[in-house]
Amino acid sequence: MSSPTAPTTSPAASPRCGGIFDLDGKRSRLVELERLTADPALWDDSRRAASLTQEAARLRDEIAAWESLTRRAGDAAELARLIDEEPDEAMSGDLGSELATLQRDVAEREVDLLYGDPYTDHAALLGIHAGAGGTDSQDWAEMLLRMYLRWAEAHRYSVDFLEESVGEEAGIKSATVRIAGPRTYGRLKAERGVHRLVRLSPFDSAHRRHTSFALVEVTPEVEDDVNVEIDPDDVRTDVFRSSGAGGQHVNKTSSAVRLTHMPTGIVVTCQNERSQQQNRDMAWRVLRSRLLAVQQAAHAQRVADLKGESLPAEWGSQIRSYVLHPYTMVKDHRTGLEVGNAQAVLDGGIDPFIDAYLSWAAGEGREAAPAVTQASHGPSV
Repeated sequence: MSSPTAPTTSPAASPRCGGIFDLDGKRSRLVELERLTADPALWDDSRRAASLTQEAARLRDEIAAWESLTRRAGDAAELARLIDEEPDEAMSGDLGSELATLQRDVAEREVDLLYGDPYTDHAALLGIHAGAGGTDSQDWAEMLLRMYLRWAEAHRYSVDFLEESVGEEAGIKSATVRIAGPRTYGRLKAERGVHRLVRLSPFDSAHRRHTSFALVEVTPEVEDDVNVEIDPDDVRTDVFRSSGAGGQHVNKTSSAVRLTHMPTGIVVTCQNERSQQQNRDMAWRVLRSRLLAVQQAAHAQRVADLKGESLPAEWGSQIRSYVLHPYTMVKDHRTGLEVGNAQAVLDGGIDPFIDAYLSWAAGEGREAAPAVTQASHGPSV
């Protein structure tokens, strides 16, 4: 009985996959993480310590999984060689079964290709800003916030409110939340851009159809040691009394902090923490993350200019439409994916859109530049 031909290709495939997944780079990063987490001073910052230990654990699992696949592929190739020399029906059956299992396991690991961003496992700083349209757009912004909170709850991700500005009549003008868990930024980056809602307005006495817009910004939370140069003289700091949730404390002290980066116009507000210093520290972390996104966007634009490409302006681009009248549908304009059950999407069922975006981005060989703009204004769409 002749042996299958597939095993003879396994040893060649293994190094190729290792290159694609940059195992050497992952091993180097793990060594660096182990050095950092061995420093007792790290644990003075519990949030950073948790982030680094989680990243290290994920890398150990990935490296171990690929090393196991490499060994199994080598064993299968050796078994195929033995069968070629001395055919054995039982051994051939074992080889076929192992090859099928290997193919399945490799396909599962290939999902990692969709998460090549170095900030994949960082917490996501998600900001929502109502666009033009008054109360309808502010209500739409709150609907989007609810959608992401329900999505985070379904995935058991932790959520911290950093800022929320309530609308005059209904909804919110803006909100910023921190969502943390496995691959939160890697997944939520698919959501950045302008979201459009078409419905019969509950705020229009004539019940006419209205179109509302809201901007979703998503940036990765970065550590204090990330190389983002900020001149303190370029940042104006304002303190004021917090509003919203938080009990009586927020109304008694000027604990909320607003940072304005004057060269870019980026405004960051944090009012969730109990002390002014805690809010100041978190606001600086958010500002650093958004300025990193500015750098990434500038780099992406320079690359596009060199290639002669035209990148879409994320601030003004409409990525998804939610139609509630005269029919129901949610359509992503980048991937073409459509879902008829709009309510299920608004209840947090956005995973199909996220998965489609990641596959589309991988297939296109591109990564859209982050949406970065003045956080104090709504999208001009």
